[in-house]
Amino acid sequence: MSAARIWPREELARELARLRAQRPGSRVVLANGCFDLLHVGHVRYLEDARARGDVLVVALNTDESVRALKGPARPLMPLEERAEVVGALRCVDYVLAFAERDMEATLRALRPDVHAKGSDYTVETVPERAVDRELGIEIAICGDAKTRSSTGLAQRLGSGSA
Repeated sequence: MSAARIWPREELARELARLRAQRPGSRVVLANGCFDLLHVGHVRYLEDARARGDVLVVALNTDESVRALKGPARPLMPLEERAEVVGALRCVDYVLAFAERDMEATLRALRPDVHAKGSDYTVETVPERAVDRELGIEIAICGDAKTRSSTGLAQRLGSGSA
């Protein structure tokens, strides 16, 4: 089995422009996250995001970005493995990596029609909401109410109570 391709941002921007030219009116959805320990909440989030459009791009936080967000013991799986697992989901069309500080540049480069965020956000708490508004990108809160987390699961596994 081969690993999912992690697309460079500018190359993916060209690929999406080509796709839009071939299929006018197709909607691109961008979902992002750490996906450090994939669980059913992630799958539901990504399936819901994909239902908002024709193409789903999943942006994975780089390993350095996950460490900055979650602490020095994370990520639990390196970027290449996270990309392979996420990319294996049939709802995912493209995977790219990003550092948290680069999400606004990623939105500007890819210009998705929809920016999907998990249910732990509201439209008002999406960090990039100003850029989304400026570019006319719809914000969609996707997935079930947050009842699972990779951090909680990792803590339970570490304590032996999972």
